[in-house]
Amino acid sequence: MFDFVRKHMKIMMFVMFLLILPSFVLFGINGYNRSREKSQTVASVGSYDINQGEWDAVHKSESDRLRAANPKLDPKLLDSSEARYATLERLVRDQVLAQAADKFKLTTSDARLARDLQEDPSIASLRQADGKLDMDRYRQLAASQGLTPEGFEARVRRDLSMRQVAAGISDTGFSAASVADVSLNAFFQKREVQIANFATSDYASKVNPTEAELEAFYKTNQSLFQAPEQATVEYISLDLESVKKSITINEADLKSYYEQNVARLSGKEERRARHILISAAKDASAAERQKAKAHAQELLQIVRKAPASFAEVAKKNSQDTGSAANGGDLDFFARGAMVKPFEDAVFAMKKGDISDVVESDFGYHIIQLVDVKTPPQRSFQELRVGIEADLKTQQAQAKFAEIAEVFTNGVYEQSDSLKPVADKLKLEIKTAANVTRKPAAGAAGALANAKFLAAIFGPDSIGKKHNTEAVETAPNQLTSGRVTYYTPARTLPLAEVHDLVRERVVAVHAAELARKEGMAKLASWKANPAAAVMAAALLVSRDQAQNVAPQVLAAALRADGAVLPVFVGVDLGAQGYSVVRVNKIVPRPAPEQTAARQDRDQYAKWWTEAEVQAYYDLLKERFKVRIVVARPVQLTSGSQEGAVK
Repeated sequence: MFDFVRKHMKIMMFVMFLLILPSFVLFGINGYNRSREKSQTVASVGSYDINQGEWDAVHKSESDRLRAANPKLDPKLLDSSEARYATLERLVRDQVLAQAADKFKLTTSDARLARDLQEDPSIASLRQADGKLDMDRYRQLAASQGLTPEGFEARVRRDLSMRQVAAGISDTGFSAASVADVSLNAFFQKREVQIANFATSDYASKVNPTEAELEAFYKTNQSLFQAPEQATVEYISLDLESVKKSITINEADLKSYYEQNVARLSGKEERRARHILISAAKDASAAERQKAKAHAQELLQIVRKAPASFAEVAKKNSQDTGSAANGGDLDFFARGAMVKPFEDAVFAMKKGDISDVVESDFGYHIIQLVDVKTPPQRSFQELRVGIEADLKTQQAQAKFAEIAEVFTNGVYEQSDSLKPVADKLKLEIKTAANVTRKPAAGAAGALANAKFLAAIFGPDSIGKKHNTEAVETAPNQLTSGRVTYYTPARTLPLAEVHDLVRERVVAVHAAELARKEGMAKLASWKANPAAAVMAAALLVSRDQAQNVAPQVLAAALRADGAVLPVFVGVDLGAQGYSVVRVNKIVPRPAPEQTAARQDRDQYAKWWTEAEVQAYYDLLKERFKVRIVVARPVQLTSGSQEGAVK
């Protein structure tokens, strides 16, 4: 076979060309370009490339997890450029640590993995009464994260290995008390200051610019007077509600569902029980727990011989302070209200029964079932509306992925119109005018989604008026839109922005006047401190700013206190100028022993975090990290990229 290929290379190349060509005919060059976009490298760690598709998938997964944990979370926060960039930085961090763990041969033994899994609260909750792991629920836990149990354990093993990379620093970080005290004393030091403010607004009335000045400023700063690009768009959204509208439930299915679920739909069964608790902490020694169990067995024999004495025995012996005084009475409760071993025992009993000794994390229980309250069965007509809604929701959820594929393919394959897909899936075509790249104030739905707006203002959408790809604009919601009319960004004429130009010019000149007078006063008061006219003295510190502007507070605390009083000037830019007089330094009061220890511990934690971050920065250099995507302007250079754990 391989000999044939080698001898007929030209023929094979021609055959391959014939096989590849139809893919371009069927799917188009745009499809190829979109595929390339997904594979575009956004960051690299050594020879490993992180592409756009991986970044998108991880961010979607994290966003879905956060939405599920906090349904009230604003989706805009998760779709922001800052949130996406933070996800990319976490991807880079994980890859750096993974490569470092591999390079330094940091592995995780089976014993260490088993111990970590045993200590994981989410896994501990899957243990049955006999202590064995419920494997079905364990598989469900792994599947909820898109993994098999083996894959889940492999990921935990990898995470444990990655943690070892910085463990040598994070686990051994410390700061000497003397060093910590020097820094903490400086940090908590207070200073008595007086401040004179020269606010820009106080000088605005002194500025009267000429028309020539206004025109000159306008010509020099035309970028300040731009009308943003705008578009008129039409868009369609596919969500669970729109899928529900296409679903009809027949009467037979409604009645069948009613018959199978009437007990559950009618309400929860409630049971009333008494119990006697002999406490035994779950971390108590085996001997202590055995002693508690033996005591419970003795009490069990007593109440079994005389069931009518249960309440009296509970009053005298139960260590549940909440119910003992009432003879162990727990009143009525439904499933889910008690710990699982206790609940399982109660709901397996008959009225009047006394259980065997039941073990829980609280100790050992003896239970007497006092009463059972079964809710009255509700009629089909009473439940019909709710059943129909439930079945439609279930079918819509099952059908959504199938229809989502039709939606996604349809807006792509018939890219010059949304109407075919809208007609096919019975979706409403909505329109909006004056749409901009950033969500407008009060925008809702797809028009408030940054990712959708980015797609609308993409080159293919603007230049060719093509449909955007299907964008996830909310959980279980896909949206596609197209531009019907586009207005590029333009500079507004001077006549239209005349008042704004004047306002800007006045602000600039007023700030200059404020700065000049402030600097003049600073020089004068330095020469003659007694002549200074300033506000009343304030006692300020880093933790008690007294509403002083951050720049002014920082200048006051940085000022050289060797010779007092000392004057410093603070340029506040557009806000004006401030002169600060530092009169005296008030040392940090000697803290109590407990507070001092807590402060030193916190300082040591900060110091360790700084060392870990510095080590991570060195690892980034060693493993040649390169992030291609520009950092969003809102994220300052001082923002952390995530501490190594």
